[in-house]
Amino acid sequence: MDRPQSDVLTATPFEIKGSMLTLLELRLHSTGLDAIAQHLAEKVAKAPGMFRSAPIVVDLQALGQVDGLDLAGLAAVMRGHGLVPVGVRGGSPALQAAAVEAGLGLLAAERRSETRPVPAKAAAAGGKTRVVTQPVRSGQQIYADGGDLVVLAAVSPGAEVLADGNIHVYGPLRGRALAGAHGDRTARIFCQCLEAELVSIAGHYRLFEELDPALRGHAVQVFEDGDNLMLQPL
Repeated sequence: MDRPQSDVLTATPFEIKGSMLTLLELRLHSTGLDAIAQHLAEKVAKAPGMFRSAPIVVDLQALGQVDGLDLAGLAAVMRGHGLVPVGVRGGSPALQAAAVEAGLGLLAAERRSETRPVPAKAAAAGGKTRVVTQPVRSGQQIYADGGDLVVLAAVSPGAEVLADGNIHVYGPLRGRALAGAHGDRTARIFCQCLEAELVSIAGHYRLFEELDPALRGHAVQVFEDGDNLMLQPL
């Protein structure tokens, strides 16, 4: 007897594939849970829609081998603000064990070069510039794998544009723009009209509410200078 077509289509119940996901990072510089909770509450209050049900990673790398952090308590605080903690990056063996016990995953440590920065175009080696001529609608994600991204139209609120290299937006930028998506800290964002929900270089981000009001609606470039995310008029 022939198997029903539906059974054939579902013979393999799932497949596991790599994907390019955008995750917020909570990069810790201290272990004081009360201070972290207060500062997080202030951040969420400025942009509640930005953080609602957003997956987030706790970056422990700056803490070195410090063990005194209540990870289960921190995860509870984040969930209380509507965030979804999914894992930790780095940290001491004791903190990684605590993360597993708290139901969090372990992510590979971020590789940061201690030598002279690689020129921005090096990130695009082997990758082509991706050019988008149509508006990027809410809910869409456009990614330039291994190269730069050029958008000749508007990026709507709720839309997301990512690139391993630089991002150029020639219409209003109202959604999220994440350049240097795989860690290139020399990448830049260039836009003709800055109204972004979020801009990010190599995971270092700034929210709309944190942008200088004098820059909103104007042509701006975004880049990293040391550990600072800089926004300057073009």
